[in-house]
Amino acid sequence: MVSAPNPVNSAAQPPQELVFVYGTLKRGMANHRHLAGSTFVGSARLSGFGLFDLGPFPMAVASTDPAAVLQGEVYGVDAGLLAELDRFEGVPRLYERQGHQLDDGRAVWVYVGQSHQVRHVQRIRCGNWSGPWLTGRPASDRRGPAAGPATQH
Repeated sequence: MVSAPNPVNSAAQPPQELVFVYGTLKRGMANHRHLAGSTFVGSARLSGFGLFDLGPFPMAVASTDPAAVLQGEVYGVDAGLLAELDRFEGVPRLYERQGHQLDDGRAVWVYVGQSHQVRHVQRIRCGNWSGPWLTGRPASDRRGPAAGPATQH
C-alpha cells in the first residue's frame, strides 16, 4: 500500500484525486453514472490483486500470485465525488479505499476487499470485468455469487 495519491491539479477545476475502477463503475457498465462529473484519465493495470466474481459485481483482493493483475480505468474525482464513491462502495463495511501504485507508477485510490469475503467465489484470472467474461457467463451466474473452480479468460 502507498500513501494517499497525489491530486491532479488544473487551473480550470478544483484539485482531483485519481481513482482506479475495475468493475461496474467502468465505462459501459451499470454503475458508471456514479462517475458523472469526473475526468476520464485512461486505462491502466494494477498488479498484486486478484479479481473475484461476486455475481452482480467484482471484488479485488490483495494477492501474492505474480500473475494477479487488474485491468481497469482511472478517473480524476474531486473530494465530494470521492466521498460519494465511498458511500456507494460501502466503505468500510464492504470495501476499503486504499492508496496503491499502478503498474505505470501513478498513485491511485482503489476499492479492495478482504480474502475472507471471496473464499467461496470464482476468481477471474484475466483480471478484466468486461467483455467475454460477462457475456460468456450463464444468466444464472449474472444474478448471484458464482461458485466453483477458478475460471480462465
